[in-house]
Amino acid sequence: MNEAKNYKFWFCTGSQDLYGDECLAHVAEHSQIIVEGLNQSGILPFEVIWKPTLITNQLIRKTFNEANADENCAGVITWMHTFSPAKSWILGLQEYRKPLLHLHTQYNREIPYDTIDMDFMNENQAAHGDREYGHIVTRMNIERKVIMGFWEDKEVQERIAGWMRTAIGIMESSHIRVCRIADNMRNVAVTEGDKVEAQIKFGWEIDAYPVNEIEQYVQDVKKGDIDTLVEEYYSKYEILLEGQEPEEFKKHVAVQAGIELGFEKFLLEKDYQAIVTHFGDLGALKQLPGLAIQRLMEKGYGFGGEGDWKTAAMVRLMKIMTQGIKDAKGTSFMEDYTYNLVPGKEGILEAHMLEVCPTIADGPVSIKCQPLSMGDREDPARLVFTSKEGHGIATSLIDLGNRFRLIINDVDCKKVEKPMPKLPVATNFWVPQPNLQVGAEAWIYAGGAHHTAFTYDLTTEQMVDWAAAMGIESVVIDHDTTIRNLRNELRWNSVYYR
Repeated sequence: MNEAKNYKFWFCTGSQDLYGDECLAHVAEHSQIIVEGLNQSGILPFEVIWKPTLITNQLIRKTFNEANADENCAGVITWMHTFSPAKSWILGLQEYRKPLLHLHTQYNREIPYDTIDMDFMNENQAAHGDREYGHIVTRMNIERKVIMGFWEDKEVQERIAGWMRTAIGIMESSHIRVCRIADNMRNVAVTEGDKVEAQIKFGWEIDAYPVNEIEQYVQDVKKGDIDTLVEEYYSKYEILLEGQEPEEFKKHVAVQAGIELGFEKFLLEKDYQAIVTHFGDLGALKQLPGLAIQRLMEKGYGFGGEGDWKTAAMVRLMKIMTQGIKDAKGTSFMEDYTYNLVPGKEGILEAHMLEVCPTIADGPVSIKCQPLSMGDREDPARLVFTSKEGHGIATSLIDLGNRFRLIINDVDCKKVEKPMPKLPVATNFWVPQPNLQVGAEAWIYAGGAHHTAFTYDLTTEQMVDWAAAMGIESVVIDHDTTIRNLRNELRWNSVYYR
């Protein structure tokens, strides 16, 4: 996979020198034990690094600026073991530029009723100190995540782990570069947007190339390399000839192998992590990229159809955020196609012409070669499969002219009732929460696109936190959604985000 850095997170404990050296020694010892416990939990996806106790504004400022300068530091976790006067944190917080987590915990789980005295109270007063610290962060209007609970509890550790993946998304957002082959599909509104504002907000660089410039890379691929990749395809996937002549079928598959190798070389040389194509502008390409794009997505590249650079960047972002998740179920570009409106069996058939990532596949993955009515090229080869069952989220980043909005819909993926033998594309079938009627109406009221960045492996909370860190509006459609409340929320947001 096109991977992110080996990030780490700093653990910074706040205190002061009023309680004496013995107390400070305990504070340091306790915070080290917490860090060790978090690292040994097996739950956190990234290592936590202990930092010496912060007791002066000079040390706080120095530490936060060192965190800014460390390329491997993806964020800081703060905790006030004792009371830490919050004015000491102002300069450091003003200059800090990375994700921030306020872990509201304490070293001991239970009040020691038989022995508690004022020394214990002074030393173990996170309930006091964290409120002082939290106040100044709120007053300074600094975006951060607050997680409350006992540090040894699995639920707390899982929430920290989730925030870490959000933090990686925040950090990696500024490293996303999208290669646009040609332009958006003509006259389509939702795939357009302000690329300059996207770079200001998210750090994304979105560049356009004429299709024949990347096609030249395809032409330069050696036949031996194509043959080797075709053999890999034939060993890895089921081949569905369906009456077609084997050698002719293989020639069509080889075209996709050349596109995969040529596109990947171009992306690596030019340092792009996401790509968009457009079936209406294929230049000298013999086929619309299908199997090739599916394989590139599987390797971690983002993709958006018909020039949809926003979705391409979001797919890349979500693939980076899910990197390394054990038993991950997959992340993909997706598109709403058609409904099933039979009572009790409602849902949306999701697919695309060709480009659905095989990481979401359940069961066998096959290669088919079928005509495509759009693109005016030879029949493209593509991977065909059905997707996993389970919970997922579908996201749509839209440009409203004066701001971006991230729409997040919890969806429940299911198996279709019957096979679809004449449909030669990869598919998913899901029911949006709270149900198809409310979910679809809410999506349309919010302005959601027909393209989505979909994943089984992230939560709504993580994407809401990412949007907050980017300073953009988020709209959640889930089991609690009602149309009345959603429309009111959209009205309120239009005032707040204008």
